[in-house]
This record gives sequence, structure tokens and C-alpha cells, in this order.
Amino acid sequence: MDKILPLIEHGHLDFGENKVQEAVEKWSDVKTNNKSLKLHLIGGLQTNKVKIAVKLFDFIHSVDSEKLAKKISDEQQKQKKKIKIFIQVNIGDEHQKSGVNKSSVSDLYSYCKTLDLDVVGLMCIPPIEKPSDIFFKEMSILNTNLNLNELSMGMSSDYLDAIKNSATYVRIGSDIFGQRG
Repeated sequence: MDKILPLIEHGHLDFGENKVQEAVEKWSDVKTNNKSLKLHLIGGLQTNKVKIAVKLFDFIHSVDSEKLAKKISDEQQKQKKKIKIFIQVNIGDEHQKSGVNKSSVSDLYSYCKTLDLDVVGLMCIPPIEKPSDIFFKEMSILNTNLNLNELSMGMSSDYLDAIKNSATYVRIGSDIFGQRG
């Protein structure tokens, strides 16, 4: 938090976290004292952590299944809280990565809308060994086809290409805070 508090004092309001449990430990008190902060879950979300995630986060960037969408919807109703949702797309069809297949994005989006989830955009993490720009262009088209306004893609190594392809949220934590230890 030593690196984060000065950023908050200078007016930075959006922060991302990969893990729910780390976020609870790090952000619970900070968010209580800074009501305008927006916390983004950018890592995967297990269904058994949805209750905690809905309570703490304002955005979830990693919805990748109907089961997870339903769990979030149910929990939002219980907590009387509505958060913003990104559907995570496995844009490179990589078996080791989470995300819905490109061909199933529209179906998951439609299902999320039936649950009254506030889907604001799509999110992806492209393959490391290939040029990101190709995948960012494809994501921009998918996002536009669904008429979504937000697009979460790009990290410290490729955020400029992401921005060129309509990204509205980029993840540049390692350029700001250094590599995770």
C-alpha cells in the first residue's frame, strides 16, 4: 500500500487486482475511507469467491461462463449491488487460458443480459508469442458487433497497441509498481 496511497492522494481512482483474497486484505479499509475508488478484478474468479468479489469490487473483467454469470447475478441481488462486467474472451484459443471461445461470445453476452448483468465490454489477454495487434483488432470488432462501449485489453508490454485498437482499460501495473514478487 506504500506505493498505492500516494497515487490515491494524487487523484488516481481505478486499481486492478488479480486475486480476491489479496484484494480483501489490501483494499477493504482503503475503500471504506475512499468512496470514489473503483476496484477492478482482472484475474480469474472462482464461483466460491463470488460473494466476496461482489462486495469488494466495482468491476469484474473475467466473466467466462454461464455458471459464473448466474452466481454473480444471484449475489448482486442478495447484496443489492450492481457491478460492471466484462466478458473474458480466449482470443487466441489457448487451452491453458480462461475465457469464452470467440464463437460463443454473443451467446454468453445474451445470457448475461437475461440475468440483468451490466455487461460493459469484453476483455482479453492475447498469446504472448504472437503480435498482440492482430488479436486487439479482432477484439475491437467483436466489441463493436455487440455494441459495447468498454474494452479491457493490453498490459505494460502492449498497451499502446491496445489503445490504438479502442481499448478503454489497460493494465500497466508492472510498469508502475514493478514485477510481482
